[in-house]
Amino acid sequence: MGVLNVTPDSFSDGGEHAGHEAAIAHGLRLLAEGADVLDVGGESTRPGSERITPAEEQRRILPVVEALAAAGAVLSVDTLHAATAAAVLDAGAHLVNDVSGLSVTPEMVELVAERQAPYVLTHARGTPATMDGLADYDDVVDDVLAELETLRDRLVAAGLAPERIVLDPGLGFAKRGAQNWALLRALPRFTATGHRVLVGASRKRFLGALLETHGTARPPAGRDAATAAVSALSAHADAWAVRVHDVRASADAVAVAHAWRGTEPAVLRPGALRADATGGGAR
Repeated sequence: MGVLNVTPDSFSDGGEHAGHEAAIAHGLRLLAEGADVLDVGGESTRPGSERITPAEEQRRILPVVEALAAAGAVLSVDTLHAATAAAVLDAGAHLVNDVSGLSVTPEMVELVAERQAPYVLTHARGTPATMDGLADYDDVVDDVLAELETLRDRLVAAGLAPERIVLDPGLGFAKRGAQNWALLRALPRFTATGHRVLVGASRKRFLGALLETHGTARPPAGRDAATAAVSALSAHADAWAVRVHDVRASADAVAVAHAWRGTEPAVLRPGALRADATGGGAR
């Protein structure tokens, strides 16, 4: 899953693809480098980022979604807003990637249940402004799994088919450094739920802290090799997909992991994801 930030303020590449033409060109480049899915976002969710209106979010991303859908791309849209999710699904997106976690709105639950849209359920607490102060857990793996399962049950009760739910442990969202590593080590417990699992570690702070030099964290642009290592290990642990900025490196890493195991990548290909969104299914 290639990250396509149509934002001026994302933590890693904010502003690089904020214009519609630049974003479309970058999306096509990510596809050429091996992305199976493009995750388009119009609102930064980095810690401390400012919220924008759904109208502004849609102004940023709808032309990009429409153009890439017309080019045959499989699209996920990273949004907290049900109104935006509805608009992008109408514009040709296939999957809703919602990082609101415990703050998921009733409107979003109702929307994805009504549309039967494949939905990434991310673990998070609070908002980007408050989440850093909400990382206290009795046991981070047990607590994250329990909270995700509660939200999963809420979605299923609303009518969303369980096979359309993808779990994301929410690395960096109300998680401190060591807690992220604990969740990665526990990926088999997440896949054991029967749901597909998405890993979003790309260029995040805990990787910068791991790679610090003389007390200074490695900048985001210098974290791609570590991200690729996480991608290979995630594939080895049966993750469905990894969400990354540098697609080529992680696509290569995932290919190596599957060759090592002698298995085929368990990713949803474009036709399968479209089938998922329209009533079919593939795991």
